This record gives sequence, structure tokens and C-alpha cells, in this order.
Amino acid sequence: MRTTLSSMLVLFLSVCAGCGGAPAPTERMASSEAAIRGAKEVGADGVPKASLYLKLSEEQVAKAKAMMADGDNERADLVLQRAQADAELALALARENTAKNEAQQLVSQVQQLRGKK
Repeated sequence: MRTTLSSMLVLFLSVCAGCGGAPAPTERMASSEAAIRGAKEVGADGVPKASLYLKLSEEQVAKAKAMMADGDNERADLVLQRAQADAELALALARENTAKNEAQQLVSQVQQLRGKK
């Protein structure tokens, strides 16, 4: 009886140990990498503030990949959340820069038109 109970306990613990840990955050990885691509497409590399956050995001994705390889999926997920947020910030800063430049060009055009009257 004791042997059976001990065997069942060992079996239960080994099954629990095999199931432990969080699943790999592959969806979060994909969305982080997509956010990085989006930021690059709108020219975040050419905007100093945006390029800083873009670089941080790329470094965090690399760090998360290493964590996933080591089986530390929970921490990798957290790092990927940060990476995605930084990439989205880089995207927003790049868009803001583009909008400011376009607005400045329009103001200059309006001033030129007013001067021609």
C-alpha cells in the first residue's frame, strides 16, 4: 500500500514538474517584431528620439529570445511587453515628427501665398 502511494506521489510530482512554466510567448514575440517593422517603415530610424526607443525595443526582443531559449518564458513575456511598448512609442514619435514637418511646410506655403498678394 505504501509503495503504491509513494509511486503515485512520485508520478504526480514528475508530471507536475514537466507541465510547469509558462508557455513560450510566441504571439507577443510576433506582435513586438511587427511593431518594430512598423516603426522602421515610417522612418523611426531617422528621428533621434524615435530611433532610441526603436533600438531599445530591438535589444529587448533579443534579450527575450535568449530568455525563451533558457526556458524563462514568464520574464520573456514581460520583456516583450516592454519591447512592444517601446516600438509603438518609436512609431508614434516618428509619425509626430512627420506631421510636424508637414505642418511646417504648409505654414511656409501659406506665408508665401500671403506675401504674393
